[in-house]
Amino acid sequence: MAAGPARAADIVDTAAAAGSFNTLVAAVKAADLVTTLKSPGPFTVFAPTDAAFKKLPKGTVENLLKPENKAQLVKVLTYHVVPGKVPSSAVIGKRLSATTVEGQKVHIDGRHGVRVNKAHVVKADVEADNGVIHVIDKVLIPR
Repeated sequence: MAAGPARAADIVDTAAAAGSFNTLVAAVKAADLVTTLKSPGPFTVFAPTDAAFKKLPKGTVENLLKPENKAQLVKVLTYHVVPGKVPSSAVIGKRLSATTVEGQKVHIDGRHGVRVNKAHVVKADVEADNGVIHVIDKVLIPR
């Protein structure tokens, strides 16, 4: 008997399975955002890799992960999430802004590759059953 098609995982499980988002997954857990990012959504997540987190000044990640800095961590993480599912095909060749879950806008430039603020999308359209992940090379920092 043939198995049916595999069901896509949600955004959190997809990121965890990739193996290059360990810092992001740990931060999502520390910020108590797992339930939110496992909800139906849909969401578009600009997901910084572990290497992107390593580009931050020394001690930044450790400081953000402290319980007393949870509000700041939530602010940083929700700045990486846009409500709705936005595939790369919707931004190729365009310049636009999108309001994040955090409340501020990110600027997306899809004219020469895709950039979100100053981060480059290094892998687009990683499908999850509740949205899409675009892998970025820098952590986005809200004002």
